[in-house]
Amino acid sequence: MPRQAMPRQAMSRALRALTPRALARHYRSRHPHPTAELVHHPHPWARALGLVTVVLIGAWLGLLIVGNVRTPVGPMNTTMTLRPSVTGGTKINVSPLGALELRSHNAPVRLDVNVDQLDPERAQALVDHPERISGLQDEIASDVQHGTLDLAVRSGVAVVSGATALGLAVYRRPRRALAAGGLALALLTASGGAAAATWNPNSVLEPKFSGLLSSAPSLVGNARSIVTEFDVYQQELARLVTNVTKLYDATSTLPAYQPDPTTIRVLHVSDIHLNPASWKIIASLVEQYEINVIVDSGDTMDHGSAAENGFLDPIADLGAPYVWVRGNHDSRETQRYLEGIDNAHVLDEGRAVTVGGLRFAGMGDPQFTPDRSGDKENLPSEETAGQRLADALRAQKAAGTPVDIAIAHNPDAARETDGQVPLVLAGHLHHSEMEILDKGTRLRIEGSTGGSGLRALEGQYPDPIETSVLYLDRDTHRLQAWDEIKLGGLGLTTAEVSRHLPKENQPGATPDDDLSPSPSGNTSTSRSPRGSSNGSPSTSTGVPPGAP
Repeated sequence: MPRQAMPRQAMSRALRALTPRALARHYRSRHPHPTAELVHHPHPWARALGLVTVVLIGAWLGLLIVGNVRTPVGPMNTTMTLRPSVTGGTKINVSPLGALELRSHNAPVRLDVNVDQLDPERAQALVDHPERISGLQDEIASDVQHGTLDLAVRSGVAVVSGATALGLAVYRRPRRALAAGGLALALLTASGGAAAATWNPNSVLEPKFSGLLSSAPSLVGNARSIVTEFDVYQQELARLVTNVTKLYDATSTLPAYQPDPTTIRVLHVSDIHLNPASWKIIASLVEQYEINVIVDSGDTMDHGSAAENGFLDPIADLGAPYVWVRGNHDSRETQRYLEGIDNAHVLDEGRAVTVGGLRFAGMGDPQFTPDRSGDKENLPSEETAGQRLADALRAQKAAGTPVDIAIAHNPDAARETDGQVPLVLAGHLHHSEMEILDKGTRLRIEGSTGGSGLRALEGQYPDPIETSVLYLDRDTHRLQAWDEIKLGGLGLTTAEVSRHLPKENQPGATPDDDLSPSPSGNTSTSRSPRGSSNGSPSTSTGVPPGAP
């Protein structure tokens, strides 16, 4: 019986499995219906962008919280920090004096060095034993190397930790958090590689100083030492730290700037435009830099009227000879008045004069346009005036009294002297430029030392007050270096001093880099392209719309 019942029970179960309901359940188990998606998955590019955003924010937070190193550098205690940056470089904050900016590298990270305080014991030991200064460069280089290595390791940990932690908080998935940390490490490594590849140790030779103007020369050193000792980076770094030490050690007065006696220092001013504050600035710079000659390339006045002539009276008391050429805002009446002022030397029609050991020749602007009105087509030609100046320079050279510096107000006139003089000075454009002309003459265009005068507020921001100190060799009369000085315009109190070197005085230069023109007026050797290696951007040959 049991053996016969077994097949019947199995057959009964099989028949029940073949019912429509059972067959439907079986089919659904093998072929499930698709279900509607309630969660929208983002596009892969959107996910990647979100991950990169998380990595950047997390890395920045990590650097902000723990990415700094406190380390001694010579006699000073400093804090080194890495910061995200578009341009890279190094910024040395010397509170309360200001900051030094160096174009040390091009990478998306900037090195900030804050000078926290001077260690009294180490500073006093340096003062008591000055012979230790000779080995200070090695000590400083070692301190900077160790501090930078420690900063790199700590910054790596901070970046990876910050990106990983933020990734975990945002995605709540360990795998995505680890991916964020890995990407952060890759970005930091790439940034470090870019910084190493573009590292420029000679950037210390051309710093930009912002802060107290009176302390800037002591920080950047004198022109002669910059020119003759630039080949050793550690020595310049030691000089920088030593000068900062002296500044901190000073109590009531800052150390005075000591110009090298082998240089002639020329203060180039232009486009004062009746700004009375300019005279105080010029007098201060004459005293601070021990200026030998002041050169004014015109537009000292605004309308050239007789009522304005009294504005010129402070020239007699500036403390240095004043060489002047007429600008398009200066009248013949202005020129005659200035000829009667003691200490002033007015140049026009190629007239040459020797002042402060240098020979100058200049040409007054042929145009007089104080109100920018009238028919410009009938105005005298700037180029023609420049050609007359070039003829005068050529005659001086033939007579055995070659001119060292030519002066014209408008750059269009100044360019006509190419090949006849090593250096020509101009103004008119209200911004500074430096250009090497085709035949080797160097054209220096000065900004507005008066901050554009009454035009200071025509733009969104007031125009800065700009001037420069030119350092020329006392024997060769050739340019060695120049400092661009920029002060904040109306209502501003900022100050910047930037050191620049001609190409032939930069590290690694050879005699082939000499820019001096040959007697025939052509350059005897190669020169740098316009806007490269001469400390200035490319220049334009025309006067822009709205030029003064």
